[in-house]
Amino acid sequence: MEHSDVLVIGGGIVGLATALRLLERRPGRTLTLVEKEQGLALHQTGHNSGVVHSGIYYRPGSLKAKTCREGKRALEDFCEREGIALQRCGKVITAVSEPELPWLEELHRRGRANGVDCRMVGPEELAEIEPHAAGIRAVHVPETGITDFRQVADRMAAHIREAGGRIRLGLRVTGLSRDGEAMVVETRTSGGPAAPRDPERSAGGGQAFRAGRVVNCAGLYSDRLTRLSGTPPPARIVPFRGEYYELVPGAGHLVRGLLYPIPDPRFPFLGVHLTRTIEGGVECGPNAVLAFAREGYRKTDIHPAELWETLTYPGFLRLAVRHWRMGTREMWRSFSRTAFLRALQRLLPAITDEDLVPAPAGVRAQAVRRDGELVDDFLFEEGGKVLNVCNAPSPAATACLSIGDVIAERLEEGL
Repeated sequence: MEHSDVLVIGGGIVGLATALRLLERRPGRTLTLVEKEQGLALHQTGHNSGVVHSGIYYRPGSLKAKTCREGKRALEDFCEREGIALQRCGKVITAVSEPELPWLEELHRRGRANGVDCRMVGPEELAEIEPHAAGIRAVHVPETGITDFRQVADRMAAHIREAGGRIRLGLRVTGLSRDGEAMVVETRTSGGPAAPRDPERSAGGGQAFRAGRVVNCAGLYSDRLTRLSGTPPPARIVPFRGEYYELVPGAGHLVRGLLYPIPDPRFPFLGVHLTRTIEGGVECGPNAVLAFAREGYRKTDIHPAELWETLTYPGFLRLAVRHWRMGTREMWRSFSRTAFLRALQRLLPAITDEDLVPAPAGVRAQAVRRDGELVDDFLFEEGGKVLNVCNAPSPAATACLSIGDVIAERLEEGL
């Protein structure tokens, strides 16, 4: 049985950043990271749009606001040191009607309170920044950027290994139990496609690990691991699929940077927007529809047990009753390309159906409380020797190194 001071569950960017920060803070600490897939960063991190967020949306004083601002600076420094491309292409959040102006002003106020470089602009200046965008007023955020979070994850993994950390792939956690002053983590071999860049794949069979502390960064399965550790999860993960289109190369000139609508303040989703990627393309989306499996990246991906678990959860039922109109609109956009196009045309009237081609979707692990409320901040739950990251949605990729610092500080007393 392998023994470590700390064992991290989950090989996404939050788990990797946490492992890296723990090793940086205390060289010589023994650490193991286990991931159920045969490669790293294959789910939320690997399907990320690549936006390095500024922190303009988040309530001042919230953990999201704090970690986003600190994490952005740390991420930019990391990319510069590692030679990872990061482009500050800027972003505009545009109001296209009078009723949207109060929330636009609130976003500007939040941004200024959070220390974001942002300013309000009128239609003339908006036309200079984004010539093809619609809007009567907008907030311009020049410091917003884009990068490749898969590359960031790869470099983090390399540094973890260089610092003596062990990364074990293809192992799904099946048991968490207390053994004196340590935790025993039971795993079994899991399948899935291998990623050639990650050589530390399981050779077969299960394995048990013993660790002084455990950090649960399991993303889409974080609530299940929380329960497995003996702690009732404060919320249930409900998977929402975000579907995208891409602009054909000939239409890429329509967007210079990042173009966003005014989001609905009732939801932690930013609405359908247009985003330049570090590879030079432009992504359009996402919507937010219920996924029929926790890893349901396609409409046809259905996991009956997981879907039943969602549909019978009181929190989801209350959410669905409360916001059925919004849910219906999102589902309609999922099945109607015309409806998706119209949402884009509110921001970019010149875009046409011929400009769009389907692109891969992502799945967001959204924590929903039993009363139907969507958890709108990062959420941690500690139980004995296990620290559970119960909600880490956007901007978790931007904030990952700061989240790692928060977790490391919480673990320090017990190590």
